[in-house]
Amino acid sequence: MTDPYDVIVVGAGIVGAACARACAAQGLTTLVVDAAGVGGGATAAGMGHIVVMDDSPAQLALTRRSQQLWGALAAELPSKVEFEPRGTLWVAADEEEMQEVRRKQVVYSAAGVRTEVLDAHSLAAAEPQLRPGLAGALLVPSDAVLYPPAAAAYLIHQAMDLGARMLPSQRVVAAGRGQVRMEDGSSLSASRIVNACGAGAISLLPELPIRKRRGHLLITDRYPGFVHHQLVELGYLKSAHSVAGASVAFNVQPRQTGQVLIGSSREFGEEDAAINHTLLAAMLRRAQSYLPRIGALKTIRVWTGFRAATPDKLPLIGPWPDDPSLLLATGHEGLGITTSLATGELVAAEIAGVKPEIPAQPYLPARFLDGSRAASQQGLFEEAAHD
Repeated sequence: MTDPYDVIVVGAGIVGAACARACAAQGLTTLVVDAAGVGGGATAAGMGHIVVMDDSPAQLALTRRSQQLWGALAAELPSKVEFEPRGTLWVAADEEEMQEVRRKQVVYSAAGVRTEVLDAHSLAAAEPQLRPGLAGALLVPSDAVLYPPAAAAYLIHQAMDLGARMLPSQRVVAAGRGQVRMEDGSSLSASRIVNACGAGAISLLPELPIRKRRGHLLITDRYPGFVHHQLVELGYLKSAHSVAGASVAFNVQPRQTGQVLIGSSREFGEEDAAINHTLLAAMLRRAQSYLPRIGALKTIRVWTGFRAATPDKLPLIGPWPDDPSLLLATGHEGLGITTSLATGELVAAEIAGVKPEIPAQPYLPARFLDGSRAASQQGLFEEAAHD
């Protein structure tokens, strides 16, 4: 057994990388372990949208704080991270959705997020490829896009510059009670262990209230200027935050390379990474209903990934009540890229015993426990589906 660390982070996706960086910045001796290396899993499969979301006050606080942290970091990010403040256009199809635009503007403004309401004419001028007849949109200029694997690698390199160590090519089979055990039988000890394994977190702690949610993405050949902003239909909110069934929504991102990234789909109950061609076709039809010419773009690659979903659509960040040595940093669903930096900040603050910038309470895993034991996870998701 090696000498103990202050912190062992299990998982080197973007959330684990952010946790390692934040812990190392607090002066904690930090080790990162991940058999897949840096930036794999959901990080490699993700869209890379840095976005403020307001499904709940807690989600708004976490995404807003994260957006601020990404903005502060932007100037030092290397070019390969492809960070661009493209802004998000929440597209309204009709007057009913324009009411949602105005509601979001009020909420965002109260949180200090600058927005602009676009009418139909202004929207058409901003994004000429959109179909005629759309009612307008809400522009959030401070939202950004980036390339997630490169961002994760940068955060890990920053952590290592601060003294953290990386242990690659080692699969963790157990983590808790101050011990991390590897597949080869070796073990490491630490005062605190951070489970930042995304959808894989349940393999180390099966009672977690997490379900895998598969999603598809498609990327095209290079078509510079085809779209200029991250484009998201307001109906996406119904799709992204439902906890039942499969769904698709219009969600398109321009890449720095000139390529166009097309999403999105969500489905529970799938463990296979294979393409669901029926759902993919529905996703593309949805995109084409907003961008009629997008169907003519040449596809380069299609892939799937697994998001870690919780019943209340908020991540699990903080101590696991049944094990004082174990902290969680998982359950971010489709917002792990955005919220990685604020998650790391919360984790490091908990371990270092300092006050975080935003309240930690809404994200604590204890909210799902009945007494000292986890409630039925299937029951939690079924209850959420009927809310």
